Amino acid sequence: MRSCHKNQMRMEISVELTLTPLQNDFEPPIIDFIKALRASGCTLNETPLSTQIYGEFSTVMAHITKTTKIAFENTEHIILNMKVVKSNRSDYEPFF
Repeated sequence: MRSCHKNQMRMEISVELTLTPLQNDFEPPIIDFIKALRASGCTLNETPLSTQIYGEFSTVMAHITKTTKIAFENTEHIILNMKVVKSNRSDYEPFF
């Protein structure tokens, strides 16, 4: 019998997240979201427009799922934009 699972290999990813609460008091949900991501233990890069999180696929996606669920439960109208790259780009430095 053949297994449905390929050999488990470590897959590194980089994810850019932008959380947008659609309300006047938008900062508290964003702050809570970022603090929860910080607690993940993954590498983070915070900018004024987005937060990037880097690490092993399963670990990163589990933390994103958990923190997104909490943010969505606590905020009536909210958007999460996410970009995922299949590689850990945490050490990226522009060459130009």
